[in-house]
Amino acid sequence: MLPAMARTPSPKPRTPPPKGAAPRVRRTAPAGVPADGAEDPATGAAQAPASGAAPARAEPIAPGLHLVAVPIGTARDITLRALDILAGADLLLAEDSRSLRHLMAIHGVALRGRRILAWHDHARPATAAAVHRALEAGQSVAFCPEAGSPCISDPGHDLVAEAISAGHRIHVAPGPSAALAALAIAGLPSERFLFLGFPPAREGARRRWVREIAATPATLVIYESPRRVRKLLILLSEILGQERKAAICREITKRFEEVRRGSLGTLAATAESLPEKGEYVVLIDRARRAARDGDAIGDAIGEATGVAIGEATGDAGKGSVAGQGAAAMLDAALRAGAHLPPGAAATEAAQALGLPRRQVYARLLALRGGEP
Repeated sequence: MLPAMARTPSPKPRTPPPKGAAPRVRRTAPAGVPADGAEDPATGAAQAPASGAAPARAEPIAPGLHLVAVPIGTARDITLRALDILAGADLLLAEDSRSLRHLMAIHGVALRGRRILAWHDHARPATAAAVHRALEAGQSVAFCPEAGSPCISDPGHDLVAEAISAGHRIHVAPGPSAALAALAIAGLPSERFLFLGFPPAREGARRRWVREIAATPATLVIYESPRRVRKLLILLSEILGQERKAAICREITKRFEEVRRGSLGTLAATAESLPEKGEYVVLIDRARRAARDGDAIGDAIGEATGVAIGEATGDAGKGSVAGQGAAAMLDAALRAGAHLPPGAAATEAAQALGLPRRQVYARLLALRGGEP
């Protein structure tokens, strides 16, 4: 008698994909390419793929414009959601199509006959019509910057503005950002910061730009090219002061990542040794409050405006003359609030510089002819 044979259960039937949906794809790297394409920042050696990584899913993506953050250096930093969008979007846009194509190849995301259209200043007119047709047809459009988060110092802003004006939905897949990564490792205060992008290239405009930001009571985050970073540090040290704390970050998450911290004077003095390679993020500590007592504040207002605060308020007492730094900070605050009502302008200046609001308000009223 033959032994009873174990019965093999029938395979569970799969739910068919929606009509017209693209098949799922596995995240397998092409021959000769590491599965994640990442390099160890310390050794430069290819890293092994993370175990249990979920495959990118070539499934239908919600209609609208999808803003997709991409790595700033190490390919492993891409998110699984970003890979899903890249695998399933109907139309792909890129600030640099070659960079996106390479990133997709590293992670085994197939194009499946789709094209990658360029979206930058020169290609924008030719691409805009294709984007408009896709969005109007209810398709999904994915935009990727060359590196980092979309719409941060890249042409993504115009794309978003046009899509919003046409009534299309905007989605975002957040991820890496050079500005935020640099802020995290710089060691400077981060509860309040101001991202300024790239400074003007021309000398005169750049000098005026630095003067305008001098009094900002927040950590400043600036992008700069390797060809101009040395001149920028010298200018910042000259206008903002050599003792102001700062940091320089280069090649973040890459093999030759470098962070220098110190005063602006020290960083400017050693700027000649900075390599002319890679993108730089320059961070500067916030402007410090120059004075806290009313007499010194009055002198600072008088120095900045040419009229002593006693003349505007009727106060008789005056103390020592405040320094140029206090005058410059107050002058910038008064200029910044020129478009506001006196009450709002006084509040902004007082909070920014730590000055008594009553005295600042009185001074602003005097400068505006006493009109509230």
